[in-house]
Amino acid sequence: MPDTGSTTPLRVGIAGYGLAGEVFHAPLVDAVDGLEVAAIVTTDEARIAKARAAFPGARVVPSVDELWEHVDVFVIATPNRFHGELALAAIERDIPVVVDKPFASTAEEAERIVAAGGRVTVFQSRRWDGDFLTARRLVDEGALGTVLRMESRFERFRPQVGGGWRELGDAAAGGGQLLDLGAHLVDQAVVLFGVPTHVYAEVGRRRPGAQADDDVFVALEHPDGVRSHHWMSAIAPLCGPRLALSGLAGGFAVDGLDPQEDQLKAGMRPGAPGFGERSAGRFVTEAGVREQPLEAGRYVDYYAAVRDWVRGGGPPPVDPRDSLTVLRILEAARHSARAHEVVRFA
Repeated sequence: MPDTGSTTPLRVGIAGYGLAGEVFHAPLVDAVDGLEVAAIVTTDEARIAKARAAFPGARVVPSVDELWEHVDVFVIATPNRFHGELALAAIERDIPVVVDKPFASTAEEAERIVAAGGRVTVFQSRRWDGDFLTARRLVDEGALGTVLRMESRFERFRPQVGGGWRELGDAAAGGGQLLDLGAHLVDQAVVLFGVPTHVYAEVGRRRPGAQADDDVFVALEHPDGVRSHHWMSAIAPLCGPRLALSGLAGGFAVDGLDPQEDQLKAGMRPGAPGFGERSAGRFVTEAGVREQPLEAGRYVDYYAAVRDWVRGGGPPPVDPRDSLTVLRILEAARHSARAHEVVRFA
């Protein structure tokens, strides 16, 4: 590992150059002073060409075994089923590792990673959505009074089953809405209101030919009585608010998704004018409705925190034990759906 006081950029290796690697991790790493994209692992010819064009100074290799000696930080942006084995391989070599969410395909696998004792953090990027940053500030300031309910949604209308492992792989392969999007929504709820005491869920495959769950509802009861409701669906032509919080002093709601993903897909980069910015949400009190300006989304802050963590200047941006707890909640949700019952969560 480099000297913690060094100004030499940390060399980052990225395993996987699909949506996660190309759109999220590589551009965000590249945007942070003190980090550089040093190596990319992919075997797909089209992705090899893209990686070489975007990062001509990086090694583009077909196997992780060819990058260990050339990186200081290892990013796992592969399909979910590979997260565990790759994280353990990095830990064995004492290389700090960033694991894309979900942390692993199962809680048991995540437990093995945590027990291995390495330097691990998880890319729970939605903690840096502008709407969530705003919601967190309003809760912390007490602007909503006693919060009673949270609603959050990742809803899309895709009535035809698409390709790719997220759609075609079942839960055992790490696919499906519950594991993919639930890892974000449940994490946000736990950050705001703590680990739930009870879990209820409905998990289904509703589209013809669907192999993975494509329509999910999860209800959590948190300490102090806060209830959070979460929808993840590919069959939602009528979408509700992306995020809504109701309290005794007022309510806050936002429609539509944080813009950072679409901006990154379009080639826009952190620091560009307007990056992460969007139109205002709504704040409702007895006196009426007013606009609530939203903080700009800041995914790049995650990797700035990774840099500081690896250099010894701070904690990991996301504690892996938090993401392990989220996986346990998601597994309790799957049990609830199968048994048609509320699960008490210890």
